[in-house]
Amino acid sequence: MNELAIELSADSGKCFYQQIYEYIRNEIRAGKLSKDERLPSTRSLAEYLQVARSTVESAYGQLLAEGYIQARPCRGYFVCGMDELFELAEAVPLREEERDRVKAYFRESESADGTEVEYDFSPHAICMKHFPFSTWKRITKEILVDANSEMFALGQAQGDYELRSTICRYLHSARGVSCEPERIIVGAGNDYLLMLLEKILGRHVPIAMESPTYKRAYCVFQSFAYEIKAVPMDQNGINVAELERSGAKAAYVMPSHQFPTGIVMPIGRRMELLKWAQKQEGRYLIEDDYDSEFRYKGKPIPALQAQDHSGKVIYMGTFSKSIAPAIRVSYMVLPLPLMEKYRENCGFYASTVSRIDQRILNEFIKSGSFERYLNKMRKIYREKHDFLLEQLRGMERDFVVSGENAGLHVLLKSKRGITEQALIGAALREKIRIYGLSDALAGDVPGSERYEGMILLGYGALSKEEIRRGVERLKGAWKRLTE
Repeated sequence: MNELAIELSADSGKCFYQQIYEYIRNEIRAGKLSKDERLPSTRSLAEYLQVARSTVESAYGQLLAEGYIQARPCRGYFVCGMDELFELAEAVPLREEERDRVKAYFRESESADGTEVEYDFSPHAICMKHFPFSTWKRITKEILVDANSEMFALGQAQGDYELRSTICRYLHSARGVSCEPERIIVGAGNDYLLMLLEKILGRHVPIAMESPTYKRAYCVFQSFAYEIKAVPMDQNGINVAELERSGAKAAYVMPSHQFPTGIVMPIGRRMELLKWAQKQEGRYLIEDDYDSEFRYKGKPIPALQAQDHSGKVIYMGTFSKSIAPAIRVSYMVLPLPLMEKYRENCGFYASTVSRIDQRILNEFIKSGSFERYLNKMRKIYREKHDFLLEQLRGMERDFVVSGENAGLHVLLKSKRGITEQALIGAALREKIRIYGLSDALAGDVPGSERYEGMILLGYGALSKEEIRRGVERLKGAWKRLTE
């Protein structure tokens, strides 16, 4: 073959080499150029099309790379057979009803019934408006400029030692945690760390969880085939007497700011928990310290792990709340006996956090940028917290407000017996999304009825003006429920 009937157009919006490449590719796919058929040489095709030879060479090079043609020494270019090629099938368009269903499923700005929401009082959302993007970009650029082959190697399974050392110093100064870098494990989110914990503690371990609790952790434990013991709470946190009767070997607790009730566990209850763990060999406390940085009244309360002198507390924390959800860097501090089990059962697992991300985070903390950002956000969240409480004034006759002075949400409980579903429904009619506490119940435990008619109002991602407008609408919507 000496020529191909290719019509090149300068007005097509595509460069000549791409037009040549697409023409030959399509001809091969359509079977118009058969297997082993010889293509024109780059020189002859360039002369025929009146283009530079390098243009044709670029098109042939792309076809070679994708396997549409092959080069035979001293003979030229030949077409490959279609049976040698892998071709993606054309996408089948979704039917209109299927497309609508997919959109509805993934549309975060809509409620379950398709109602558009204008204000979302999510207790999990955080404010990213004030994140120091320029600082993060600068650190990233500096690290990538200085990058070498060592940075792209696999790295240590527990995470880079330098980052673990930095986390160790931060935990000691901010939370009173007693640890060494050798006992810290870095992972991409708490889910991964809980997976490791299942290998460390063993399968089918009876594990106690407060009810209500953080439902995501509850679901993760369920997937491990753990026997979950739902234990009721009182005003001080998990009921230790009920915990003893449950027969659990481990207890998952959030003493610094329990989710979702907002309870801060007093020192007396913490000592009771530690005594429970010390009574039997193999008992452990899993302390989830997920948002301890945000406390707005009184001095910061040390972690439960800081009072543990018997190696009974497994401490877990994350940077998702304090920095950004997309960071996906969490850490776990193991007691020494469990470190031995980790090395035996999990030492072969590779780290799930990129070494580049670890270096960036390490520099962000070491440079003081994290501390400055944290102090700034603590002030902003405190202002939003106080502003929300101010907007809720006048609702005392109908609601009890609790869970304040820490975290990123408060709780409201109806005094008039209005159900959670009625409160949520009335809010949705005003295009406001709120969250019921019933979703966090871990089981049918005594005392669960006291959580009826209780909802969560998160304020982290909302501006003061959005909080004001949202609460104003909620007041009107809920007032109509009592008329």
